[in-house]
Amino acid sequence: MGLEIERKFLVADLEAAIAAAESCEPIAQGYLSAAPEATVRVRLRGESGYLTVKSKNCGAVRGEWEYEIPAAEARELLALSQTPVIEKLRYVVPWGGHKWEVDVFSRPAGIVVAEVELQSAETPVDLPPWIGREVTGDARYYNSSLSRLAGV
Repeated sequence: MGLEIERKFLVADLEAAIAAAESCEPIAQGYLSAAPEATVRVRLRGESGYLTVKSKNCGAVRGEWEYEIPAAEARELLALSQTPVIEKLRYVVPWGGHKWEVDVFSRPAGIVVAEVELQSAETPVDLPPWIGREVTGDARYYNSSLSRLAGV
């Protein structure tokens, strides 16, 4: 089983985060299942498609299985999404030996979060100066929850 171990934060200073970014990429994603027990997500990242299954969170840890699929198939699956499709720009920002992913949502608009993936739940994290409040485990900030707001 693949594991995803990540912590999630709000971003207090977006300009500083973007200034430190090494890359930026558009992402569209939808959910074929957004049940809390297991989500099935399709994502179009640039010109690459992905199908991802994630188990229920247990703090910062959950099971994750991700498979690359043709972009054309990802577009077809996005049309089957049970919730409105999320659209965001993802900035990758190196900090403290980690790659932070800063997501700036246009659908739903106005939400900005940063995530860092870790080797273990006990891995210490040096927080960047642009980081705000931690929202790890707060279901309101799960992408599957945000997708329900994307059509509002």
